Amino acid sequence: MKYSRDVEFWVAVVIILATILLSVATYIRWFNLNFFVGSFRFTHWLSWIGTLLIAVVTPAYYVLKRRGFRKLKALLKIHIFGNLISFLLISIHYAQQVGRPPRFFPDLSTGLVLYIVMPLLVASGFFHRFQIFKSIKPHLNRFFHVSITFTFYLVIGVHILQGLNIL
Repeated sequence: MKYSRDVEFWVAVVIILATILLSVATYIRWFNLNFFVGSFRFTHWLSWIGTLLIAVVTPAYYVLKRRGFRKLKALLKIHIFGNLISFLLISIHYAQQVGRPPRFFPDLSTGLVLYIVMPLLVASGFFHRFQIFKSIKPHLNRFFHVSITFTFYLVIGVHILQGLNIL
């Protein structure tokens, strides 16, 4: 198998598996993450950090790549692993939210859309980077990845405005 010695591939797989494991553990309350840091819940801080990472790393990658940044491989690693860590942090937040008791269940609205978008972003980026499916044309997958990224930015803007009670 061509991936057996690809360290980046296995680190990405481990982060994805850790995301699944930590999300399930958070959902079924193996971890008590329902505490406050300042005036906000800990998991909200995790999601804000994850979103901020995506909001900074993704456009930085795009701009630096277009400007001929010399260390493109390092930049790609930051993009891949930074966004996978972001996905992990956001997943923990989402699992904590949907794992709440029925009487405290949140209004998911844009949060649900965001969480549908996140695995699509991860999957399309993973498939593109590691060329998992040879039958998928790289340009088609890239178009899908960029489109989903745009959707993420659009919905996160609305989600933040709703959280601030502006919408």
